[in-house]
Amino acid sequence: MVVLGLLLIGAGVLFILAALFSTSGTASLLGADLGARTIFLLGLASGVAILWGFTISRVGVQRSLRHRRESRELRKLSQRNARTDAVPTRPADDTGD
Repeated sequence: MVVLGLLLIGAGVLFILAALFSTSGTASLLGADLGARTIFLLGLASGVAILWGFTISRVGVQRSLRHRRESRELRKLSQRNARTDAVPTRPADDTGD
């Protein structure tokens, strides 16, 4: 998820930079003549891609941290159980009195 988020952020930034640096007073993007409406929609799509990328990255990082925390807790519990199982117990006193 983190990788997908970073790819979306990169694609959005790439399109914004391409639009900024490839235009020189005319409405052209990567060699194609575009109208104002098309440029606006491309900018909107780039912004949405960046926002989705940040959101997906954040969710992926949160999931990863939660998984690490749960794994750490399970490891601790497993070690406690192993120590408890290793402690010898006294046999029951069967005197019958």
